[in-house]
Amino acid sequence: MATVAQWMEGARPRTLPNAIAPVLVGAGAAAAIDHFVWWQTLLALTVSLALIIGVNFANDYSDGIRGTDEHRVGPLRLVGSGTVPAALVRAVAFACFGLAGVAGAVLVVTSGHWWLLLVGLGCVLGAWFYTGGKHPYGYLGFGEVAVFLFFGLVAVLGTLYVQYGSFTLIGLGGAVGVGSFSAAVLVANNLRDIPTDEQTGKRTLAVVLGDAGTRRLYLGLVAVPLLVSILLGLSHPWTLIGVAAGALLVTPVRVITGGGQGMALIPVLKDTGLAMLMWSAVTALALAFGS
Repeated sequence: MATVAQWMEGARPRTLPNAIAPVLVGAGAAAAIDHFVWWQTLLALTVSLALIIGVNFANDYSDGIRGTDEHRVGPLRLVGSGTVPAALVRAVAFACFGLAGVAGAVLVVTSGHWWLLLVGLGCVLGAWFYTGGKHPYGYLGFGEVAVFLFFGLVAVLGTLYVQYGSFTLIGLGGAVGVGSFSAAVLVANNLRDIPTDEQTGKRTLAVVLGDAGTRRLYLGLVAVPLLVSILLGLSHPWTLIGVAAGALLVTPVRVITGGGQGMALIPVLKDTGLAMLMWSAVTALALAFGS
C-alpha cells in the first residue's frame, strides 16, 4: 500500500501553481470591470485543480505502463516504480476528471453558456491524450502548446467568461502571460528528461529542439509575462509591479544558462512555478484594486 505522502508526491504538488495562477488572473480581469463573482471563481479553481491533478495521475499511469518512467530523474512515479497498481492510478485520474466535470457543469448551468460544455470536454480529452491512447500528442512535441492553451488561454479566459460573459484585452494579455509561464515549467521538466525520453522514443519538444534550443525557448517564455506586465501597465499602472516576479527567476535562469542537468533542474521547476504564482497574484490584485 502506498503511503499518503507517496500519493501526494504522485499528485505533483509543484505543478499546482499552474492551476491556481490562471484562475487568479481571470478573477482579477473580471474584477477590473466590476464583474468578480467569488463562488464562480472558487468553482473555476476546483475545475483547474482537479484537471491538473487528474492529468498528473493520468501521465503517471500512461508513462508507467509504457515503461517511459523506468529510469526517470525526479519525483516518485507510482506506476513506474511499482508502488501502486496501474488500474488504481487510472481510476484516481478519472475520479479527478469527474470532479472537474461536476464543478464545470455547475458553472455552465449557472452562467447559461452551454457551449462551454464542449470546452470542458476538450479539456478532459486533452488531459487524457497528452500521454494516453495510441498516439499521445505529448510524445509528438505538442505538450507545451497544450499547456499554453489549456492552463493559459482556456483557464484564464474561461474564468473571466463565466463571470462577465465576454472576453477583454486585459484578460487576453493575462492569459498569454500565464500560458507562457506554464509552458516554461514544462519546458524545464522536459529539458531534464531529454536523455531518458530519447531512449524511450518520447519525442517531446525538448527532444526535437535539442538541449541548446530548449534552453533558449525557456528564456523566451519567462520573458513574455514581464513584457505583458509592461503592456498592461499602460492602462493599469499598478500591474507594473508584476515585473518584480522576475527576481524569482534569477536563480532558474542562471541554472538554465549555466547548463544545469538532471537533478539540478528540479529547483528550476519549483522556482518558475513560484514566479508564475507571484506574478499572477500581483497582477490580479493590481487589476482588482488598482483600477
